Amino acid sequence: MTRTVHCVKLEREAEGLKMPPYPGQLGQRIFENVSRDAWQEWLRHQTMLINEYRLTPIEPKDRAFLEQEMEKYFFGDGSAPPQEFVDPDA
Repeated sequence: MTRTVHCVKLEREAEGLKMPPYPGQLGQRIFENVSRDAWQEWLRHQTMLINEYRLTPIEPKDRAFLEQEMEKYFFGDGSAPPQEFVDPDA
């Protein structure tokens, strides 16, 4: 049986994640409040951030930036792409 959550990003009931996708309190909060589909959307957004800002995820300051963006993406006002970003799908 699949686990469902009321997704804060999609604003509806949806299939939940199988386990916390990130360590610590933020990962637990995401596990409890974010759907699998919304997490997949975040992964695409995160990839865009890494590419556009040329981040190196092993660098502590880049990881901290991505964590802040993750928090904003799910629980804040959202995480915006850089101003210069042109969506290739648009």
